[in-house]
Amino acid sequence: MLGKRILSAVILIPIVVAAVWLGGYWLWVLATLAALLAGYELYRLATSQELHPNWFWGLVIVVSFLLHSPPINLRAAWLVVPIATLTTLALEVRHHNRPGSLLSWALTIAGSLFIGFPFYAILNLRVLPQGAYWIVVTMAATWLGDTTAYFIGSRYGKTPFFKDISPHKTLEGAIAGGLTSLLVVVIPLVVFMQIPWYWALAAGVGIAIGAIFGDLAESVIKRQLHRKDSGNLIPGHGGMLDRIDSLMYTVTVAYLVAHLVTHGIDYFM
Repeated sequence: MLGKRILSAVILIPIVVAAVWLGGYWLWVLATLAALLAGYELYRLATSQELHPNWFWGLVIVVSFLLHSPPINLRAAWLVVPIATLTTLALEVRHHNRPGSLLSWALTIAGSLFIGFPFYAILNLRVLPQGAYWIVVTMAATWLGDTTAYFIGSRYGKTPFFKDISPHKTLEGAIAGGLTSLLVVVIPLVVFMQIPWYWALAAGVGIAIGAIFGDLAESVIKRQLHRKDSGNLIPGHGGMLDRIDSLMYTVTVAYLVAHLVTHGIDYFM
């Protein structure tokens, strides 16, 4: 298993870093592919006798986030979200009040936002000053933190950490992973990117917390749906959603902090 994880990482990391560095349509195509795969996995996981999320409209919403992002910047794409929200609920009428209709509709919309916004964040983060560095640092902090948590938890972990959600996670592993993420963010942001220390610290703390609880959040989804992995697309890692669960949270934190650093609080007002 460990060998497969390492081999997958050796193959995928250069591709991802190259796309981030090149930006533009290279990154957009990779982000779109990853988002569609993650969205498909989520809706496939959730589909059961009781739940029937509308994966087509869900993925349409996901794509609308990407169309609204650089380099395409289709401003009208945001209209897809309210239109799809209304349409998917109306479509439940044809099923004559079957059990789970409201939950299926809610899952369709919530799932699309859960997948779509983080990729919107990545594409919009890339066009900021030093945007490529922000993304690479965030990815490194996320995955190095996860790796550290795995090894420290396996070797020294004794205290359960949200055992009912993820039985193998330990507090020792979570602390080690969080500290690793914090350092991997703060050091390059301050030393190489010349970001003020307080913004670097805010980003580091936010990304460390996001990395820990992003992983747990996907574990909640899988526990609720009685599944072990979201898929088997990536050998040693599971599905696309398994690989990017923490990143969806950490890149959102990076997007918010980077915009505050670049534009100030007025950007959000």
